[in-house]
Amino acid sequence: MELDPDIAWKALAAHDARFDGRFFVGVTSTRIYCRPVCRVRTPRRENCRFYANAATAEQAGFRPCLRCRPELAPGLSLMDSSQVLAQHAARMIDHAVRVGAAVRMPELAARLGVTERHLRRVFAQAHGVSPIDYLTTQRLLQAKQLLTDTDLPVTEVALACGFESLRRFNAVFAEQVRLKPTELRGAARSSKAGGDGLRVRLGYRPPYDVASMLAFWEQRVLAGVEEVSGRVIRRTWSAPRPAVDESGHAGAAAEPARGWIEIEFLEERHEVELRASANLAAHSGQLVEAARHALDLDADPTHMAPLLATLAELHPASAMTAGLRMPGSFDGFETAARIVLGQQVTVAAARTLTRRLIERFGAPVETPWPGLTRCFPDAATIAAATPDSIGELGIVRQRVAALQGLARAVVDGLPLHRGAPLASTQDTLLALPGIGDWTTQLLALRVLGWPDAFPATDIGLLKALGLAQARDAPQAIAMAESWRPWRSYAVIALWRALESDDPSPAPAPVKKRNAVRKTTAKESA
Repeated sequence: MELDPDIAWKALAAHDARFDGRFFVGVTSTRIYCRPVCRVRTPRRENCRFYANAATAEQAGFRPCLRCRPELAPGLSLMDSSQVLAQHAARMIDHAVRVGAAVRMPELAARLGVTERHLRRVFAQAHGVSPIDYLTTQRLLQAKQLLTDTDLPVTEVALACGFESLRRFNAVFAEQVRLKPTELRGAARSSKAGGDGLRVRLGYRPPYDVASMLAFWEQRVLAGVEEVSGRVIRRTWSAPRPAVDESGHAGAAAEPARGWIEIEFLEERHEVELRASANLAAHSGQLVEAARHALDLDADPTHMAPLLATLAELHPASAMTAGLRMPGSFDGFETAARIVLGQQVTVAAARTLTRRLIERFGAPVETPWPGLTRCFPDAATIAAATPDSIGELGIVRQRVAALQGLARAVVDGLPLHRGAPLASTQDTLLALPGIGDWTTQLLALRVLGWPDAFPATDIGLLKALGLAQARDAPQAIAMAESWRPWRSYAVIALWRALESDDPSPAPAPVKKRNAVRKTTAKESA
């Protein structure tokens, strides 16, 4: 982002939430940096210094504000950077920090298909800091969140954020934040309202079409696993198992932590409040990442205006709201499995098969709500099941092979999250049995959070474009060329417009011999 100090100052003075996460302001009189929405008294203009990200503010000697909490600001989506490689690297670092994984620059560069030197150069050009400095800042912000919102021991916080020792963590934290971790923990406890579990608020940039997002999840509710009530989404959730254990073997032995999460939209504050059961507090980083991804909290709606103007020519402008968001995924394997189970069957049949799978293999979990009783089975459970035990649920043999092939790939390390490298992940998916281009594009859109996915053979999408059959896919691709690099958002908008124009149930799709799914808009997992 090219920062104009005058525009940044006006946004700060107005506490404009549209700029939240787009820049941070360092105040020279306090040596503290804040979000533009911070509700403390607006500093004097001559004391303000504006920075494109938290890392550059900290590099300039400012510490994070304890009130507005920069770690809770919306992040950057892939479309925000002129250099997609650098932004993808940042997302991969963010994900690694959230899950407590080690980050090694040579390995990161190799996954992106570039040299380490090239990665460092491009990253510094795009973000103004080195990858190591960016990593350190993200680890400290994650530590600050854990110290504030959980009761984890400080030693566990240090290890969860990737620090090799408590001594190193204390030194870096005191240098950057100018507080000892125990001092921050004490301040957080003194100001925290009572109650068990995790409770954290996450910001987003307005406008946000909350009604559309809630409708999307409500239309796809899985009984026993999730529910939508008013402005609240509730669901069960399992902390992901590690792909491999310390010995290098598939990580299927340790049982994952299971609990519940509840997300409420606070529209007047441009925030969502994430609440979770106490046993999931140690996984708050993963929970925050899941919520941000599932609800697309990091999107910048200003990028959507030209796209929506073009789409309005095909459908009434009322269906193309300025607050468009791309629904993501709370759990990568769960969403991927639902997409696979939705191949070549009707909506009702897909839900029936998924419900049977949950009842047979889903682990029970206690929640405050009688309708939420089970977690969706994880990849290790499905990979270990016998084909017959899945087939007896009414799932055809080819779909069983596709589901278990996907599960084994995930157990072996296939990344299904928005920090995953797109090209190599898609290549791996296409090599699996029963996974074709439609499935891969849907996974890129919903699971990998890729803004430019386009399932051209989707029957619902073709209908929204005024086309008739799957053989019209080349024409659809040509029509969508001008929507790059945000074709995923165009898909969501067109599906929504189709449902608005024609609320009647869509007919069952024609079955094909190949593995590529031709589906309707309402059948999209």
